[in-house]
Parts: sequence; structure tokens; C-alpha cells
Amino acid sequence: MKKLILIAAVLTGIISAQNNPDITAGEIKDHINYLASDELEGRMTGTPQLYKAAEFLKKEFESYGLKPLFDGSYFQEFPFMERLESGNNSVSILTDGKEINPEQSNNFIPLSFTDNLKVKGNAVFAGYGISAKELNYDDYADLDVKDKIVIVFRNHPDVKSPHSKFEQYASLRYKTTTARDKGATGIIFVNTMDNKDDALIELKYDNASRISGISAMQIKKDNLGFIPFADLQNKIDSTLTPASYALNENIIFNLSTEVNEIKGKSVNVGAYLEPDNSKFKDEYLVLGAHFDHLGWGGQNSLYMGAPAIHNGADDNASGTSGLLELAEKFASIKNQLDRKIVFIAFSGEELGLLGSSYVANNFPLPIENDITMINMDMIGRLNDKNDLIVYGTGTSSKWKNILDDKNEYDLNLTFNDEGFGPSDHSSFYGKKVPVLFFFTGTHSDYHKPSDDADKINSAGEEKVLKYVFDVALTIANSDTRPDYISVERKDTGKMMGTRVYVGTVPDFAGEVDGYKLGGVTDGSPAAKAGLQAGDIITKFGDKKISNIYDFTYALGNYVPGDKVTAIVKRGEEELSFEIELGSR
Repeated sequence: MKKLILIAAVLTGIISAQNNPDITAGEIKDHINYLASDELEGRMTGTPQLYKAAEFLKKEFESYGLKPLFDGSYFQEFPFMERLESGNNSVSILTDGKEINPEQSNNFIPLSFTDNLKVKGNAVFAGYGISAKELNYDDYADLDVKDKIVIVFRNHPDVKSPHSKFEQYASLRYKTTTARDKGATGIIFVNTMDNKDDALIELKYDNASRISGISAMQIKKDNLGFIPFADLQNKIDSTLTPASYALNENIIFNLSTEVNEIKGKSVNVGAYLEPDNSKFKDEYLVLGAHFDHLGWGGQNSLYMGAPAIHNGADDNASGTSGLLELAEKFASIKNQLDRKIVFIAFSGEELGLLGSSYVANNFPLPIENDITMINMDMIGRLNDKNDLIVYGTGTSSKWKNILDDKNEYDLNLTFNDEGFGPSDHSSFYGKKVPVLFFFTGTHSDYHKPSDDADKINSAGEEKVLKYVFDVALTIANSDTRPDYISVERKDTGKMMGTRVYVGTVPDFAGEVDGYKLGGVTDGSPAAKAGLQAGDIITKFGDKKISNIYDFTYALGNYVPGDKVTAIVKRGEEELSFEIELGSR
């Protein structure tokens, strides 16, 4: 009998711990141990493992008594670009009456941003494909490339210098855009001679749309034996002088590129608490954290080894666990709240804030009634100095007083005023919602397989979450909603060594032909010109704009004070705005 009583007591203790509304290090650890387990394989956006994590979050929200946020459902699905697939691609080179037909798998590959085109024409060798007047270097000087195919090296001629000014011109997208703007119909990249394996680039989506109007691929040098690459590279690198020339007119290239975009779907998980008799029944506060990570690695990984599960314990199982703990704690005091509290776990953050952007643009409640968005991303590595970084502290005049007043936990606070940044609060700040973003700092395990649960400081996270709870409760029960302050954000163009300022915020979730704006900073050159969130810039000066990269490169052609005409698509209208560029 004593044994049965003891067992019952133990079981009761376990059940009580599981339903404990207090924020505890034990529950934090348990949540992270599951979310960052190998079973979920890194929670890559759109995967079955991410959906399994979503089901876990849904059940937790249900167990706390939270209501489903999305029209009777805890889930909000959204489309995204999942991957690229190579279609029908071919290369045919006619030289001296002979036809060279390299096989795709071993000899060439289309680039992720290529347009789907068939092009035919003569070719020119254009060195590194760089046109940089301020460096007194131009591979295109006196070179006619109109309707031709340009062959260029990857990298840049000063690659051995660790801080070379040529580095900013080395990207494949920049070189492709430059070639297109100069009239080329195709571009072929080849490796420099130091790449002994002559390896081909992997076909991967880089979170931006294709570059329209030009066929782009990489070819192994052996297929272009009629070009003396070694001599040309040696000449350019040793003198930093271009060695461009037109190939024999008898050499004809036929290129066909096709890269297909495969769409997938992913999910946000949302719930809310509604007090029975709230003072401000229409208003609400949002608490959020992203629950996706990198899966088995991929292009955002900083790990150089073989594919491995990236469990993302700190990034961001820690923030997701925090969201659950706060949801449970707030549920226990529901009727002490003066406003609704909304809890959202986002996916797609690692791919460009996709989930938060989608939910901010498709919010089930009036977005103008959102008084604050509090974001938690990487809050599991509080150090011995108790360092906690809080972003968004300039987005409301109330924040710093509240943050200082509620710091009863000996936290060493660092404030950053900016509301826009590389996490999900940005999507809400673009909707003119005051934001706060809590972050314990980066570390050597960031975006590596070593970001595991055993490195989480659960006791430290408990301290952070109790602080976040106190701050959030103060805001939720404030007699007046926080004011919104627009904090200047610097988008700059650095391609020409200048630092021009426009004041636009990208919408990374907008899959459009152009540069879609997620927001515009109040008082910025863009705002003064009349641009607004949702606009799509399709032309900037004389440059066609297909994506954010095109816009960045175009900015580099100007200096502060220049007036530039921007062509913008707003709904079904095409509008023209003159923007006077500012300086950083």
C-alpha cells in the first residue's frame, strides 16, 4: 500500500509539473529537447517534420485553453518557393565547322536566376565582367556586347587581397545584371584557374526572383578550349588591366536555359486569449517566435562539412519554448488582462521572414488594433554577465522606461532603437506597429549542427521570460496604447563607394517581378516622394528592376542629392515618382 501511495504521489507530482502555469527552467528544457531533437530533423520550412512541430504547438495551445486564431483553425498555411528544378537546358557551340554539345550533368549548369530563354549569337570574352569606373577598371570598355553572349570569370582580379574594393563587384547576380544592361542576351561563367576541380555551382534558390531578359549558365572550361583562359587570367590579375576581346565570328553559341520554380506550402501556428471582460476588447498584443530552422543545412548554413541535421536549439527552439511558457502563464491570469493576447509561431523565417510577412498581410484581426508586437529569437544563451539585447526600443516613447522599470532580474540590457531587423518583428513594424525584439546574442554554434539542446541555459531563459512576461503584461494592461515612432532605417547603395539612402524596406515574401516594398520609413526620401508599402519598383533611373538585388545595384550608380525617377506598380496602376536620394 505504501508503495502504491508513493507511486501515486510521484505521478501526481509529474502531472502537476506538466500543468504548472509558472515559467520554469524545467518546462523550457523539455520543450526545447523535443523541438530541437533529431526526430524533427531541423524543422525546415514546409517539411513533414515542421508540420509535426506545428501539431505539437497546436496541442500545447489547446491544452492552455487558447482559442484558434485563424478562422477557427490554429493553422494558417502559406505558399513559398520550395526549390528549383532544372528543365530542358542545352549548349551547342559551332566552331570551325564542328559542333560541341556538352552534357548538362557533367559540363554545364543553368544558374538559379537565369531567365528561361533560347539565345543564339556570337560571343565575347569580358574578363571578370566588372564595370567599375571609380576603380578605373572596365571589362566592357570598347566592347560591343549587344545581342551577344558574354563569357566571364567568376570572382575578381584582386582576389588575393583580403579587403579588395573589387569584392563588391564579384557576385554572379551583379555581373549578370551588368551584362544584360549592356545589351547581352546570354552570360557564361567559368571558374578561375585556381579552381582545380572546375566544380559546377549547385542549383539553389537564393530567395530572389530571376533576372529577366538574359540566359545565364556556368560551363566547364574544357568545353571552351579555343579560349586561352590561363593566359588571360594571368594578364588581368597581374596588371589589373582588362583583356577583353570578341571571339571569332565563325564561333556560334546556342544556349537554352530552363529552371522551373517548384512551389511548396508551410504553416504558421496561432492562438489567442480573450479576457471575459476586457477594458479594451478590440485591441490586442502579439507575442511571436519563429519555429523553423535549417533542416539538414543548405545555403544558409555556416557549417562546411557533409550534410547534417541542424537542430536549431537556440535558433529558435528557445524562442518557441518561450512562446509556449508565456502562453501558459498568461492563460492562468486571463481575466486579469485588459486586452487580448495573440500568440503566433512563424515558419519561413530562415527563408526571409516568409511566415510573419504572410500573417501580417493576412491578419485575422484588424492590424490597426495591434498595439505591440514582441518577438523572441535566440533567447537561450544568456551568458554569465546576463547580457540581453532588446531591439525596437526607439519604436515607442514608452519602451525604455518600461524596460528599465521591469528589470528586476539583474539583466545587463543593451538597447537598439531600430524597428526593422533580420527577424519577424520587421513584418509588423512595416505595418506601423511598435515592436520589441529580445535576443541573448549570437555564438559560434549559430547556423551549425552544434546548436543543440545541451547548450541551452534554461535557468537563464527562465529569467529572460519572466522579464518579457512583466514587460508584456505592463503593455497589455496600460491605460493608453503605445505610440508608434518611425525610426530611420538606412538602405544604402555601396556599389560605387557611395552611401545613398532611400528609406525602403523589402517584402521578402513578395514573389513579383520587381522590388516589392514591405514598408517605407517616415520622412525618408522614398516617403517624401510618395512611395508606400505594397508598391513594386520596376524601374529605377534607366535600370530595369526585377528584384532587391537589381535595386541595390542600381542605387550604387548614384550619389546623395541625385534625383532619380522610379517607375512603380501600385495595384493595377503604373506610377512615376521622382526621388531625391539622401545620405547615410
